[in-house]
Amino acid sequence: MLPTEAFGIEGLNAIQQRVIAIFVWAACMWIVEAVPAWTTSLLIIVIMLLTVSDSAITPLISGFDKSELMSYKTIMNTFANPTVMLFMGGFILALVASKSGVDVSMARAMLKPFGSKPNVVLFGFMLVTAVFSMFVSNTATAAMMLTFLAPVLRQLPPTERGTSALALAIPIGANIGGLATPIGTPPNGIALQYINGELGLGVDFSEWMMVMTPLMLAILVISWILLRFMYPFTAKKVNMHIVGGAKKGWRTYVIYGTLAVTILLWMFEKVTGINSYVVALFPIGVFAITRIIKSSDLKDIDWACLWMVAGGFALGEGMSKTGLADNLVQAIPFDSWPAIIVLLGGGLICWTLSQFISNSAATALMVPIMVAVGKGIEGPLGEYGGIGTLLVGVAMAASFAMSLPISTPPNAIAYSTGLIKTKQMFTTGMIVGVISLIIGYILIIAVGRMGYFG
Repeated sequence: MLPTEAFGIEGLNAIQQRVIAIFVWAACMWIVEAVPAWTTSLLIIVIMLLTVSDSAITPLISGFDKSELMSYKTIMNTFANPTVMLFMGGFILALVASKSGVDVSMARAMLKPFGSKPNVVLFGFMLVTAVFSMFVSNTATAAMMLTFLAPVLRQLPPTERGTSALALAIPIGANIGGLATPIGTPPNGIALQYINGELGLGVDFSEWMMVMTPLMLAILVISWILLRFMYPFTAKKVNMHIVGGAKKGWRTYVIYGTLAVTILLWMFEKVTGINSYVVALFPIGVFAITRIIKSSDLKDIDWACLWMVAGGFALGEGMSKTGLADNLVQAIPFDSWPAIIVLLGGGLICWTLSQFISNSAATALMVPIMVAVGKGIEGPLGEYGGIGTLLVGVAMAASFAMSLPISTPPNAIAYSTGLIKTKQMFTTGMIVGVISLIIGYILIIAVGRMGYFG
């Protein structure tokens, strides 16, 4: 409803103004959560189709040049985006592993070497949770690992302070573990889509892992030391007993084999020439043809997450295809801002937002803006690795937001056990988050300067 001149953006047209309105509306809805986050994302696509596309309501686009409008196919294609397919492949792998009991067998085998010493068991839970979160949703991982933790906690006396350490280890491991792979958490996929799509920088699955896996392990070790210091154990021994496991039969061998082949194909993308998005469809094909998954299983896919990611991409396409991003770059003197302030500020804003809204929503809001900002300071930003480093920083920061029960689903799940107080979660989450941001930015700036993200 505002006059176009009120925005202070030279060359702004009515279509671009509508995109701004949709963006602001989406931000408000994601923050106040008047409706579920995925609903807002779905409505972004619907509203854009009806108001800014070449198939919009006729009275709303009459008199506009067709070049100012977005193609309706471009908007609809956001749900068939390769990154959405990448996450779908990950969800299918997680679904099959859970359905068959393979995840329980793997967890038992991975936890066995950590014995019964409390501090070693604590690290074991953190590490195994993180490894699962690299390929399985952090929500599902946290729920599964807390189930395994229950019998361990029952052995400990009510006065045992180490109980809080064990309970906090699960959300920390789940949140940090997702950082290590492009499919570990939606913010990674959102950032990578822009890095490889709009920017065409070509960072593949294994290259992401080579940088982020050491970072993830370093943060896990620091978090483990912190938990040992803040919540020391008095017990000398804890025993683990994990019930259940993989079902016997040929299907289990197919699942193990498919899981192994998929991960190897992801890691050796440069050797095989098959990109990670195509690889994601391989397990879906295998499990469908062998009837390991059936049509009834598809309802268990996290469709809400897929719509969440697609809505974020639609916002980005709206800013890019309507020319709004270019106008923003010209209207705001980004080139006069110190590049390091923009680099660190983007991550800090996303980290703060992610404490209160979903990290996917925060990243979906921040990444399109940071792409526009990055283009405005492309020269000075080159000293730190370019726009790629900027976007990786934003995605990374989203994973470090874990101070409140509402910050992430793993936090909420852990808090619901009644073993953690809000003050404990806030204190631990803030300390881990700040340390992670410092170490993370030191690492990505260092590798960015070597041209890793550019």
